[in-house]
Amino acid sequence: MSRLYDLYQQQIIPELKKQFNYQNVMAIPKLTKIVVNVGLGEAIQNPKLLDSVANELGTITGQRPVINLARKSIAAFKLRKGMAIGCSVTLRANRMYEFFDRLVSIALPRVRDFRGLSPRSFDGRGNYTLGLRDQLIFPEIDYSKVNKINGMNVCIVTNAKTDNEARTLLGLLGLPFRK
Repeated sequence: MSRLYDLYQQQIIPELKKQFNYQNVMAIPKLTKIVVNVGLGEAIQNPKLLDSVANELGTITGQRPVINLARKSIAAFKLRKGMAIGCSVTLRANRMYEFFDRLVSIALPRVRDFRGLSPRSFDGRGNYTLGLRDQLIFPEIDYSKVNKINGMNVCIVTNAKTDNEARTLLGLLGLPFRK
């Protein structure tokens, strides 16, 4: 098992149970999945760019990404239905906890001028979304092999009922929120 999952089982579950007075252990919030998404509008002109981005995303997450296709045509962007415009990965179970641990302990401290994550990026249902400006904060990526710097969205999905419960859960897991 992952180090973070053991921490969740041994320390965070009793803390949440005490803090929110849960009667049932199944009502305690937990991480459900993490979705990492890279949108690439430049893939319309250069389709090979999407392959390198997919390889980098696979290296970062440890799982092969799915190529996302355009759902409808938009003439102003010269986009046709069915064109590849991005890639995404959905992480669950052990890979999710390993990625979250690397994100919190290694990648986020490498962000330049980092002062913490915004505590207001919750969606009202206990899910948290953060945007990363470049993939170079992950140590798995070799700087000399990067063609183009791309941002990515990381959506952390929990089964918490409120944002306050999810904020407490993610704070106990180590996500550095701004004060």
